[in-house]
Amino acid sequence: MTARSMLALLLVTACGGLAHAQPMAIQHGDVVPRDVREMYDRGLQYLASSQSENGDWTGGMEHGPGGTGIALMAFLASGEDPNFGIYSNNVRRALRSIINAQDPGTGIMGQSMYHHGFAMLALAEAYGAVDERTLWPDGKTPRSIGQALELAVRAAITSQKRNPNGAWRYSPSGQDADTSVSGAVTVGLLAARNAGIEVPDEVIEKAVAYYMKMTSASGDVAYSGIGAFGDSVARTSIAALVYSLARRKDLPQFKATLGYLTGNLEQNSGSYPEYARYYQAQALFQGDVPAWEKWNKLIIRQLKPSQNADGSFKGSYGPTFCTSMSLLALALNYKFLPIYER
Repeated sequence: MTARSMLALLLVTACGGLAHAQPMAIQHGDVVPRDVREMYDRGLQYLASSQSENGDWTGGMEHGPGGTGIALMAFLASGEDPNFGIYSNNVRRALRSIINAQDPGTGIMGQSMYHHGFAMLALAEAYGAVDERTLWPDGKTPRSIGQALELAVRAAITSQKRNPNGAWRYSPSGQDADTSVSGAVTVGLLAARNAGIEVPDEVIEKAVAYYMKMTSASGDVAYSGIGAFGDSVARTSIAALVYSLARRKDLPQFKATLGYLTGNLEQNSGSYPEYARYYQAQALFQGDVPAWEKWNKLIIRQLKPSQNADGSFKGSYGPTFCTSMSLLALALNYKFLPIYER
């Protein structure tokens, strides 16, 4: 155990005001590679300097609670203590921004279920790790993290019940579905369940059934519409991760998706590389650690020269979103967030 992880564990254990959720996992395993530490530290410095006073990040796809959630997870995944560490103020501002963005009536966060899913995931990872006594300095608490998370879970379940596919699309009332949006929501629900929030088994079973229909025998995963399969590292990674986190590694569809990923470790990530790497890192780590270790070395070499002088990473969705996603592709080296446990 590193000195950083030991300090974080002691601080979390000593802080009696934490919610009754699963505490943040401690770092274990090999020492984090120097290149990863340097890239991660520079990336966090960029995110900290570009955060607004309201706690969000403006411009590009990242503007909204989903983008704020992705950036928040980048901070949480580093192993820095979220209550007393150097980025604790950034963590608190981001959490306040996400909770304030939630519709108190519907529970939806943001303008699409994409944002809702990522924001829900971030709340789940913060639940039980962030001391709520320091979250609202003015004493005005619209909702606790746990209350916001429960409300978000109920909203996702309500949306799924309305959907004939048992999955999700951009609109909470959507009547079709796609594997990308559904991945964000399903992983958020699985993280919430892992944190101790009640998520009925049938909700996860319906989501898994949807992915089973969308997965071919070769491991290709369709985007939307049964049978419209296509070669996509991102979609295959999302499906493999859903199967893993739902504890359905017994399925032939999981074996097909994992086989596709392990057989194409050096394949180009496609049109949305940051997005694909974010899911690919988790899918490989959950499914085949030796394959993840090999892929991880490749991705470190790819990302290092692409980081800008200010610590950001360029991409089609704006520097904040792409920086957050790039950092989270490296975050498995820290093995810190509960969602990263195997």
